[in-house]
Amino acid sequence: MLLIFAAVVIAVTGMVFTALDRVGQYANHLDEERSREAVSGAVRTFEDQLAATLHDYAAWDDAAERLYRQKDIDWVVRNFGNMTRKSELFDVAIIMDPSGRIITAHAEGEPISSGVEGYVTQDVWYLLNRIRNGEADFYPELSGFTQTGSGTAAFGVALVRMRSEERIVAGDERRYVLLMRHLKESTLQRLSSAYVLPGLRLEAPEEGKTHRLEITSPTGRGVAELAWMPRQPGDISLAQVRPLVWCAVAMVAIYFLLLFVSGSQALARLAADEAAAIRLSLTDRLSGLINRAGLFLRLSDMVETARQSGEDVALLYLDLDGFKEVNDAYGHATGDQLIRSVSAGLSVLVGKEAALARLGGDEFAIGFIGREAADSANILARRIQVFLGEPLSIGERVAIIGCSIGIAFSERGTASGEEILRRADMAMYRAKEEGRGRCCVYDPAMDAEREERNQLEIDLRRAIEQNEIMVAFQPVVDAQHLKLRGVEALARWTRAGHGPVRPDIFIPVAERSGLIDQLGLCVLRTACEALVRWPHLTLSVNISPGQFRDPSFVGRVADLLRDTGTEPSRVTLEMTETYFIQNPARARETLDRLKAIGVKIALDDFGAGFSSVGYLRQFGFDRMKIDRSLVSAADAGGRAVDMLQATVALARSLDIPVTAEGIESADQATALRIAGCDQLQGYLFGKPMPACEIDILNGEEPLARLSSMA
Repeated sequence: MLLIFAAVVIAVTGMVFTALDRVGQYANHLDEERSREAVSGAVRTFEDQLAATLHDYAAWDDAAERLYRQKDIDWVVRNFGNMTRKSELFDVAIIMDPSGRIITAHAEGEPISSGVEGYVTQDVWYLLNRIRNGEADFYPELSGFTQTGSGTAAFGVALVRMRSEERIVAGDERRYVLLMRHLKESTLQRLSSAYVLPGLRLEAPEEGKTHRLEITSPTGRGVAELAWMPRQPGDISLAQVRPLVWCAVAMVAIYFLLLFVSGSQALARLAADEAAAIRLSLTDRLSGLINRAGLFLRLSDMVETARQSGEDVALLYLDLDGFKEVNDAYGHATGDQLIRSVSAGLSVLVGKEAALARLGGDEFAIGFIGREAADSANILARRIQVFLGEPLSIGERVAIIGCSIGIAFSERGTASGEEILRRADMAMYRAKEEGRGRCCVYDPAMDAEREERNQLEIDLRRAIEQNEIMVAFQPVVDAQHLKLRGVEALARWTRAGHGPVRPDIFIPVAERSGLIDQLGLCVLRTACEALVRWPHLTLSVNISPGQFRDPSFVGRVADLLRDTGTEPSRVTLEMTETYFIQNPARARETLDRLKAIGVKIALDDFGAGFSSVGYLRQFGFDRMKIDRSLVSAADAGGRAVDMLQATVALARSLDIPVTAEGIESADQATALRIAGCDQLQGYLFGKPMPACEIDILNGEEPLARLSSMA
């Protein structure tokens, strides 16, 4: 019996030790796998954060404008290079062209004067070539890890473009941004603490070692390895319970209980870290609101709920009016404060039941569900416009903004979240087109209109490239003798398969699509070439504010006049007061440069807008054109005639010649001659006509059909 008991005790003891050993090994294995998953998740999160930052900086309207059109390198340095100083987002920023030539390069806030090849590695070239060859899945941007001269870094390469994904230049003119964020010691310590990874460190790749995760580059080679100190919880547990194994089986139960508790705590920490990472990925860092991804999740839940309950989902898409002006005037720090203030105010207005999101820049979205969604959306829109219509205090400054709102609905959840957002976005742009500060509800007809506008833009671009834009000339006569003194050049377009298109239709399309520069210079060149045939006439050409904002506009005008052999003093550029009101300082600078090359400047449509006397005195226009609305009103007599005469008298008191346009009757011409206008223009003297008809009209001294008036 003793032998049997001894054998049983030995067998049981052996089984217990074997069981304990297996449990210990399995615990060590579980901890190893948990640690490896945590390290892998940390690496992915680190790369994803850089990729999100890269998208924000690459798909940026201001960056595309400054790099491609304005070539403002100082702005690029401020907004890319200087951002590398003590930044949690990236510590290296390099702008390059498709061939890899460096435009700007900064690391840790300082220019990279030498050794830039230590950052532009083989992995960078590999992703750059993929983007240039169009191999990126969604956007022209890719990311990965590489080894630089400063260590291991997550990096991303992207094409600088408009937020709408429009590429405003092609080929060698394109610019690419390279952002890097190195895995520094402080970062590793933070990851070690957050993911419970003792001794987390970077080491060179080495075969045969455990407790490490290899970081690979986009080309598949090993960049580095993240190693950590194994906790070996199984061995620790065995060391604690082995002296007590002989006491009782109850101790074994306690051991398993402790193991279960510690495992539960580890799982709880892992679940908490995962939940925090998910919340972070769905939150906008500046405003604290949910971001676009978070909004999509909330909208999907609302749509599903609406399908089951029969309720409607409403979405308001907000775009702040005047936010860019605040940024330009006071800087990005003030702009960020404004975004936070607006976010706080909207949070109070919409309440906790609605989904309030910042989609990026100055755009917000509000989604909610209800049976009276349409009425609730309209009430909320009015409240928001009242709130944003009030001056907002930002530190010592006061900003006055507004907003344009687009509203869309998903009746009983019939439209998906993505579709609701698209409709609301379209309605918002319609509100901005109607004058900003407005609210517009989506209508299915908007889809057809947008498609038509897109096709119109394509056809207009083709027409400009193929020189299908014609120029008509409207006579401008001397008010005293009715002799032909000049012509105004007007763009005309006959769209293939559709017929003539009115200028008030295709000119705004050109301005919105960025074609106005090409269109304006095309008209000016054609008009100057025709002006050579009329040595005694002057030429007037309308200039769009979009052309006037182009820093290279003055140089292009000078080159064009020189190429066509046109005397600058015979050319008058006509522009409305819109741009002078928005940017008086920049407008004054551009006017001075234009006058320096010899062209004259006329203020067009005076009397149709603000018509400020201060602008007449401040900018020193060479001519003022009275808007046709004042001319037409003069037919009524009385105060309209007095206003017309006062307007002309005002201009003459400032020694500014006056042209009246839109004259359609002899009575109007007589009234304007008496008022003191020195030049007249309108259908009475001739509609816009081809150059060949101006040749004939130029031979009449004075105009034969108006000789009785003379």
